[in-house]
Amino acid sequence: MNTPLQNDLANMESLLDAVKHQGLDFLGQLSNRATSTNAVVQAVEALNETGLGGLEALSQFNQKLEKLIVASAGPRYWGFVTGGATPAAIMGDWLTSVFDPNPQAIKGSLDVSANIELETIHLLLNLFGLPQDFLGGFVTGATMSNFTCLGVARQWIGKESGKDFAKEGVSGDIKILTATPHSSSVKSLSMLGIGSHNFTKIKTAEGNRESIDIKELETAVKELNGQPFILISSAGTVNTADFDDLQAIAKLKAKHNFWHHVDGAFGAFAACSPKHKHLVSGWEHADSIAVDCHKWLNVPYESAVFLVKEKHKTRQIETFQNANAPYLGSAFDSFNYLNLLPENSRRLKALPAWFTLKAYGKKGYQDIVENSVECANLLGKFIAESDVFELLAPVRLNNVCFSLRGNQENVFPFLAKLNETGKVSMTPTVYQNKRAIRAAFVNWRTTKEEVEKVIGEMRTVAAG
Repeated sequence: MNTPLQNDLANMESLLDAVKHQGLDFLGQLSNRATSTNAVVQAVEALNETGLGGLEALSQFNQKLEKLIVASAGPRYWGFVTGGATPAAIMGDWLTSVFDPNPQAIKGSLDVSANIELETIHLLLNLFGLPQDFLGGFVTGATMSNFTCLGVARQWIGKESGKDFAKEGVSGDIKILTATPHSSSVKSLSMLGIGSHNFTKIKTAEGNRESIDIKELETAVKELNGQPFILISSAGTVNTADFDDLQAIAKLKAKHNFWHHVDGAFGAFAACSPKHKHLVSGWEHADSIAVDCHKWLNVPYESAVFLVKEKHKTRQIETFQNANAPYLGSAFDSFNYLNLLPENSRRLKALPAWFTLKAYGKKGYQDIVENSVECANLLGKFIAESDVFELLAPVRLNNVCFSLRGNQENVFPFLAKLNETGKVSMTPTVYQNKRAIRAAFVNWRTTKEEVEKVIGEMRTVAAG
């Protein structure tokens, strides 16, 4: 064992103590930390021959990089629908690094990490009011969650045509219907060999809507004349948090043969609030659901879950099984997560989620969701009443989509100046062919006072 490593092992308590105090200082100052930086990282250095040891590595990190870390976990970071991390989630995440387990096997394993993951999925289903006939697991984010669900859907649609895509490769005409797919779903179609352009875009509902027009969907289904297809629906679009009519889709599914996938990356958490759970009514009949935990669940990156109806377990194993690894045993004889999702190697992402769910319960997440919605409505009210800004769509849940009133050329320059203040971070977008700005509220730390601070910054930057 080399000397620095030996010394660090002997002084583990002081190393963790140093990181603990630095972490507490960071979290204590999070509200005051900049949400963006224009600083450039210094030139890359050559690797030290013998190693520096943990404390010296921490010192060099603080000198070179720490000040460049922005407050993406803070209360005014409203870009990319990014949550923070609750105190209990941080506890679970730190312990995950300490334990460093491999959450794979159940039967014959001396480790309980896979059981922890199954229990956490049970807690999430309970939080969302979903039936326990969904089989779920943790992946890195919405992209891999959508990929996992659509991977099983691809295998299902192949079997409906008498083909085994997992073994034979993708062939034939695969029908995908959707209205406003998230880029991660489109990317998944590319990675799955279906093709990022090979989907039929259904017209959206009348008015300021991103949700699917049910009549147009019914027409498209009739034109398929019984051919099986995959429907990708939205439970919270990224621009305006619009929801497809999941109840109407459930009724349609009772009459026609298709796979219904719900992208509920952040919108799934509407189910936590009695005021908003109607938005996901009917999703219990879906074949698969994607949920991103490092958004509204407020656990550290990278964390998401896939939920696939257990009746499709055979198709899921066919898609992801390690068939050429005899040492792993039969994929169909015993439960093992590595036969149900893309990764073979992964960390115990479930533990931060387990901790925060246990710590704050249903009421805690109801409060987080409803506070986020109230903050979004506060910003939306200011924009709607402003002579400078224009609200492009109603605030339906937690996203605010707006622009500059009558001044399209200055929208993105305005946003750049606003973000450069370091007081807030929002993202540019395009909505109904208009340059727009999107603010997304999911962070448990965001308060109405923080929203008022941002409104003040918006006024100042707009005044020039």
